[in-house]
Amino acid sequence: MGLIFRTAAVILTMTVPCSSAQLTASAQRAFDTYAAAVEKRLAQQHSSPDTYLAAFNVAAANRSNLEGQLRSGVLHMEPVDGGTREISGGLVHHWRGSAFVPGARASDMLALLRDYNHLSTYYAPEVESSHLLSDRAGVATVAMRFKKQMVIPIVLDTEYDVRTGVTSNAAGYSFSRSTHIWEIENAGTPHERRMTEGDDDGFLWRLNSYWSFLEVPGGLLIECEAISLTRDVPAGLGWLIAPVIEEMPRDSLKFTLAATQNALSSNALKQARR
Repeated sequence: MGLIFRTAAVILTMTVPCSSAQLTASAQRAFDTYAAAVEKRLAQQHSSPDTYLAAFNVAAANRSNLEGQLRSGVLHMEPVDGGTREISGGLVHHWRGSAFVPGARASDMLALLRDYNHLSTYYAPEVESSHLLSDRAGVATVAMRFKKQMVIPIVLDTEYDVRTGVTSNAAGYSFSRSTHIWEIENAGTPHERRMTEGDDDGFLWRLNSYWSFLEVPGGLLIECEAISLTRDVPAGLGWLIAPVIEEMPRDSLKFTLAATQNALSSNALKQARR
């Protein structure tokens, strides 16, 4: 019944005229402030293997239980700060996901994250294309085209500044910060065009992704935190649109986590057979 309701909601959402949204300076500042606090916390986490992964900063019994679940193949998903929070002019979404990859190593994860020209191989169909624009002073600028299939496709051209590295032989990280996101109108047609950045339907204005990964006996623990900024819910349509807006960040992160797990498992299997 829930699935039927959500599907009907999406259909109606796409057929009800919805005013375009604009990214305001106050919404941008609020997102930047929130992201800075997250990055400060991650820097503190990464100072020690014992605190490296946020999901494991719990009581020892809970940590053991979580690791057991991950080793059995379960993906652990959790909202951070409630998952979705209102700010002036928009919504900030924050989700965290964790997984275990048997036989993988930190160097495998780093190689995967740095394979910028082939990300569509690992993350299809949501990533249609990707390529490296520049790589200077340890910061890679990467362009990606995203396609999110709902009742109608949502296509976005995006650019990110990405910094990756290792804190030791057994641990690593990746900070990816969006610098440009353009919604594409009439994608795949002769009339395709980029809408004005920040003056569009407001599906996604900003997206920062933070990976942390740590070698443990038997494999690799991986964790990703995704922070996104979207428009707020149009007046009168909260009951209809809010469930869709709030579920998309979680679903996208879960897809990304599972795709990463699959890619690393495939690579680890190939190495094991050499």
